[in-house]
Amino acid sequence: MNGRAHNASKEGEGVEIAPGVRVPEHALRFAFARSGGPGGQNVNKLETKAELRIDVDALPISGRARGRVRALAGDRVLGVETFVDELGISRSRGGELLIVSQEHRSQSQNKGECLRKLRELLIRAIPEPKVRRKTKPTRSSKERRLTEKKSRGDIKRGRGKVD
Repeated sequence: MNGRAHNASKEGEGVEIAPGVRVPEHALRFAFARSGGPGGQNVNKLETKAELRIDVDALPISGRARGRVRALAGDRVLGVETFVDELGISRSRGGELLIVSQEHRSQSQNKGECLRKLRELLIRAIPEPKVRRKTKPTRSSKERRLTEKKSRGDIKRGRGKVD
């Protein structure tokens, strides 16, 4: 074994599914089935439909990001337990994310498509959303708005009938 391959196995434990997010290979469970719809012999004989299952709690991301994953995935998360904590806040735990792909005619392409969908979901869920803070218009902006309204009214009043 050369030094390069040895370093690669040490530094990259698991599969990188999103930038900076590595999951052990055993956490990604793939199952294959026959695809539905038209397609002739390929559909009738080959198991090309890919199903990826991963435990949401097994994802090495923050708890808040896990909550966003559950919210973004919606019905694709199965078996979520919802409870109310001691502060009265509704929280969720557990759940298995199910991602299905049957667009392609090959098993490997559908497997890659499942990983791509998981990556997109995580990229959307990981960043903290910006908190919106209410702001009030400044006093000078209010005054500017009112003087502009008055001047527009004067202009329009000046367009009246000429005697």
